[in-house]
Amino acid sequence: MSVLRPLDKLPVLNTATILLVGAEDGLLQPLADSMLKENCASELRIHLANFLPLPSNLSRPRIDLIVFVINLHSKYSLQSVEESLRHVDASFFLGKVCFLATGAGRESHCSVHRNTVMNLAHTYQSPLLFCDLEVEGFRVAMAQRLVRMLQICAGHVPGVSPLSLMSLLRSSEGPPLEEP
Repeated sequence: MSVLRPLDKLPVLNTATILLVGAEDGLLQPLADSMLKENCASELRIHLANFLPLPSNLSRPRIDLIVFVINLHSKYSLQSVEESLRHVDASFFLGKVCFLATGAGRESHCSVHRNTVMNLAHTYQSPLLFCDLEVEGFRVAMAQRLVRMLQICAGHVPGVSPLSLMSLLRSSEGPPLEEP
């Protein structure tokens, strides 16, 4: 078990690999299925993990994008992501990591405040996306967005780097709010 590094594996031609990390398998698998249905010029590989570090495996492919999925209805989900972040090399945060918060639509049921997740994303200088993954239409739209981000992070879109994409995504966010 080791720290994930973005360049520790050689890239595979026309292959893009995403790692979805989150404590909620019931949310990750439908998102992965929706992503696989998307039209992608590259071969799409999706790996799911409840937490990091990943077991040491020589056959594991290079990971082009890590998405940390946080369910706002579960404090355990947030704790799992916070603990997993320690196992990611700092160079991954140069455009190859984003956070995805789900469950914000039913704010009365949230046990994790939005500002907590916003501050976490701000701390790691990574974009934060909100989507209710339990609603199929929203999940499909998020799958399309993640596939496009993955293609950029894998270097399959000429003229756009992962760092420039992530800086554009972050610049659309406002400053972090203070906890209530």
